[in-house]
Amino acid sequence: MAGLVCAGVGIAVAALTHRYGLSGLALDRAAVRSWLAGDGLYEYRAPDSNLGTAIPPPAAILLLPAAWLPTAVAGRLLALAGIGTLALTLYALAGPVARRYGRPRWRAVLAAVALALLLEPVRSALGLGHLDVLVFGLIVADVVALRSNARARSRAAWWPGRPRPPSSRGAGRSSSPPARAGGTAARRRWWEGGTWAGAGIGVATALNLSPVLFIVYLVGTRQWRAACTAVATALTLGVGALLAAPQQSAAWLDEVLGRLDRRGGMASPGNQSLAGVLARLYDSATTPVLLWLSFGFLLMVVGLLRARSAHADGDEVAAFTLVGLTSAIVGPVTGTYELIWVVPAVLILVDAAFRQRVGARRPWPARPPGFAGGGYAVAAVLTYLLFVTTPMWTLMHAGGVVGTLGGNAYALALILLINGLPARAGAAPACPVNRWRVRPSEARRRPATTVLPG
Repeated sequence: MAGLVCAGVGIAVAALTHRYGLSGLALDRAAVRSWLAGDGLYEYRAPDSNLGTAIPPPAAILLLPAAWLPTAVAGRLLALAGIGTLALTLYALAGPVARRYGRPRWRAVLAAVALALLLEPVRSALGLGHLDVLVFGLIVADVVALRSNARARSRAAWWPGRPRPPSSRGAGRSSSPPARAGGTAARRRWWEGGTWAGAGIGVATALNLSPVLFIVYLVGTRQWRAACTAVATALTLGVGALLAAPQQSAAWLDEVLGRLDRRGGMASPGNQSLAGVLARLYDSATTPVLLWLSFGFLLMVVGLLRARSAHADGDEVAAFTLVGLTSAIVGPVTGTYELIWVVPAVLILVDAAFRQRVGARRPWPARPPGFAGGGYAVAAVLTYLLFVTTPMWTLMHAGGVVGTLGGNAYALALILLINGLPARAGAAPACPVNRWRVRPSEARRRPATTVLPG
């Protein structure tokens, strides 16, 4: 089994890097080599396309080892790291779903990884040599940390226990020195308790500016510790990059941050953001700024409000997915490799469909409200098939309604997912569970208590 998995991973890496040509990594690597040669990181332009790199200085420092490796070797190593990150991420996302329905976890994870590798966002991120899969894994790690923190706080609230004195621990047996044992226990509590939540978002924000919306979400849901950790981590990496490369950091803030079309044309079919949709609808090389800002702000408010509602319902995975989809649609230039949050969106739709199927077998009073048949199953299949294909390239010259819908298919799908992605109540809570709290629906079902006069 392990041999088949390794062979499949090797075939996938070779096929993806050959199909997409590692053009993104080649551009970033050439810019880094130009920086090392003294010509500047952001002054470099590709001879054939006149495009330049737009990665932040921390990401450029991370890619420094690639400057001394051939592009093919660096790209394959980056693709292997991406597939490993994807497997760990889906183990954290799909594993609990499989366990909930009594399915073997590793089989479900392997199937999920194989299906995810067929999606265009995953294919293009790995094949072009971008860091988006690694950024996705960093953010999902914070989901795991927030859920671990919630479980730890729930245990502390409902099973409180006073710590035993040091003399009663390990009586009659040899152990490590108390200081070392205490430090190990503290580190274990720090890791298993999820108190490091926010560090992944901070690193992701330093490597790619778009995850900054996750910090806004953490503030909006009053997860103050995770938000402060994310801000502190991002600022630490940013200040470190500023000290290591002051000129390049200043150039990125002055020249790159305000250039919306540095990595490609605004109206290119590969730009599946709201700004790209408006530019193509107006048949212009630029987007109408006021219209983009108005509709973008509206979509951002809707996405953050729905994410906050999903957090309140106890589905942190859906909340983070909504924030990721919102970040992709409101950005100025969003390539297909940045739509990686479609992977958990499809998983959520599949889980919601299974929940409805299980709920349909129960007696009527116990069925979940809003039972809608196989609607979520159909939505999951259609979303998956859409992102396996690339309609913006195949239908870009069709013209008419077909060309318009096909050229903007991914962006329209993101807008529909932001407005219709379900939240699974209690599926992945990131807040302590109050086991004695009476919900309003349960209170209405309880019979009234009659108090007899004394």
